[in-house]
Amino acid sequence: MRHQVLVTGATGKSGRRVVRRLREEGVAVRAAARGGEHFFDWTDRATWDAALEGVRAVYIVPLDGTALVRPFVERAARLGVRRVVLASGRGIDVPGYAKDSGGMLEGFIDGEAAVRESGLEWTISRPGWFAQNFSEGFFADAVRAGELRLPGGDGAASFVDAEDIAAVVAAALTGDGHSGQIYELSGPRAVTLDEAAATISEAAGRDVRYVPLSVEEYVAELVGQGVPPEDAAAFADLIEPLREGKDEHVSDGVPRALGRSARSFGEFAASTAAEGGWG
Repeated sequence: MRHQVLVTGATGKSGRRVVRRLREEGVAVRAAARGGEHFFDWTDRATWDAALEGVRAVYIVPLDGTALVRPFVERAARLGVRRVVLASGRGIDVPGYAKDSGGMLEGFIDGEAAVRESGLEWTISRPGWFAQNFSEGFFADAVRAGELRLPGGDGAASFVDAEDIAAVVAAALTGDGHSGQIYELSGPRAVTLDEAAATISEAAGRDVRYVPLSVEEYVAELVGQGVPPEDAAAFADLIEPLREGKDEHVSDGVPRALGRSARSFGEFAASTAAEGGWG
């Protein structure tokens, strides 16, 4: 089979949804990841050519903390790729948006510059907080335990459904009119952690509550659970934009790319319940 599209990070939240969506549309996809159908390892450049061979479009999900997008895009161009869609992040170009204790910002900035300078058709996806962080990511264990203990204060975020991210990415990989676009992706309105917990409780049919902690309390709890102090502090830093309301704003990327409204947090919670995703 001749693959038309390469999806890196094909087992991740957005990647696997992009693969599924494209295949439902009849697009031949090479699903690449260290544990996926096609073996691909960002840190092993010997795996790059086999992943890129014969494809015309690539969804790039970078490896956090690295600056590998630039050499990968250069190699892709030499091997005949014509279109790239890059997974980036909301707030990348906003000074002071978040503390970068994990050292990831430089790689994201260079990755965006690399695709813009590549000479290829390019699109950048900049999602905010994933709604799926509550069901299969950062907050999932706490949701299963029934208690979200976080230093989020009364801040809110316009959580974006990963299904919307995948829909935008799939459209940019295969459709017209997306070249040169940066799509900031969010849900249709901001939701506080208290509201998120209440919405999940209603959808899941069990009680999930939000317990606001101070940063110091949060870090101490994580360290008490065996998390190294520097990692605990980095996790607290990730929550800072949410606590300070920096991700409350609603972006127009989903309606601009797809011509429809973004899915709400309530729709996400209900569909997750229908799929048995709340445990």
